[in-house]
Amino acid sequence: MSQPHPTPQAPQVTVRGEGRLEVEPELARIAVAVSARGADRAGVLADLTRRNAQVLDLIRARGAAVSKLETGGFSVAPEPPRRGKGEARIHRGHVRITAELTDFTVLGELVPELADGEQTEVSGPWWELRPDSRVYAEARRLAVTEAVRRARAYAEALGTSLGSLLELSDAGAAEPGLYRHGGFAPAAAAFARGEAGGAPSLDLEPQPQEVTAEVVARFTMLPPAL
Repeated sequence: MSQPHPTPQAPQVTVRGEGRLEVEPELARIAVAVSARGADRAGVLADLTRRNAQVLDLIRARGAAVSKLETGGFSVAPEPPRRGKGEARIHRGHVRITAELTDFTVLGELVPELADGEQTEVSGPWWELRPDSRVYAEARRLAVTEAVRRARAYAEALGTSLGSLLELSDAGAAEPGLYRHGGFAPAAAAFARGEAGGAPSLDLEPQPQEVTAEVVARFTMLPPAL
C-alpha cells in the first residue's frame, strides 16, 4: 500500500527529472505561393491554373521524398481601383501550396526549380520532427531515468535507499512543435528565379531540433538512521 502522507516509518522524497535531446530534423516543410495578374479574369485564372499545375508536377515528381502535399488559399479577385485613375480593372489570382519532404538532398534540388517558375515564390524551409518520432519517447525515458537518479542520490545522502514509487506525473510533455529552439524559423524568406540554363541545387543546412520532457516523481525511502 502506498502512503499518501510521509511518516517517520515511511519518509518520502519528491524529485523532478528532465530529459533533453538535440537531434537532426526528420521533415522539412516549404510553402509555394503562385500568382497571376491581368485585365482579363479568365486569362488570370488560366495562368494561375497552369502555374499551379507546373508546381504540383515538380513536387510530385519527387515521389516518396514528399510525405505531404496540400493546396489551399486559392483566390481570384479584382484589385481595388486606384483613385482618379480610369484604367481597366485588373484581376489578381493567388494560390498557396505546402509540401513536406523527408529527403533534404531532394529538397535542395526542388526549391530552386520551384523558385525559377514565373510569378512563384518559395518560403521556408521549416524543419520539424515526425509527430510519431521515437525522439519524444526517448526524451521521456531520459526524464524518468534522471528522476530515479536524483531520488536515489538524496536517499544515499541520508544513508538509506529508495522504497517504492508512489507517483509519477508528466510536468512537461515532449510533443511535436514544443521545441525550445529551432523548428519554425525559416532558413530563407524567399528564393528568387534562377539564372538561364537551369536552377542550381541549393545547399541547405538542417536546423537541429531540441526536445525536452519533464517528470515529477515521488518515492518512499527506508527510514534513515539519523
